Amino acid sequence: MTITRYETDIVAWANEQAQLVRSGKFELLDLEHIAEEIEDVGKSEQRELASRMVLLIAHLLKWQFQAGRQGISWKITIRNQRRAILLHLKQVPSLKSKLNDSEWLEIIWGDAVYQASKETGLDNFPETCPWSIEDILADGWMPIAST
Repeated sequence: MTITRYETDIVAWANEQAQLVRSGKFELLDLEHIAEEIEDVGKSEQRELASRMVLLIAHLLKWQFQAGRQGISWKITIRNQRRAILLHLKQVPSLKSKLNDSEWLEIIWGDAVYQASKETGLDNFPETCPWSIEDILADGWMPIAST
């Protein structure tokens, strides 16, 4: 078996590592890179949650601050992101702790405000999130439109 280097073809490397595990050839495993890849799986799951939360909150901001532009597509995006987030949390329950992490939520809020500002041209969004995480994720909940 020719060993593929991690740096040259990660897919071939991953397949070889899996084959080595299945065949019990543990002494040939690239343990350092395997550990990195395992850690990256967790980071990837966190990035997906963060990305969906930013998109959801940005749309809730647009809903509140651009009441005249509210439409079905925003509502669909909000509903779909909520469902996807709840499914993701069900599949990866350890991520639920992120929803109680005030530092993480501040970053999410800042990113959502930035995205909403970019999309709307508005800059009058609150400094901190005025909604509870329960409201943000509640099916059917929408912020009251600003006048």
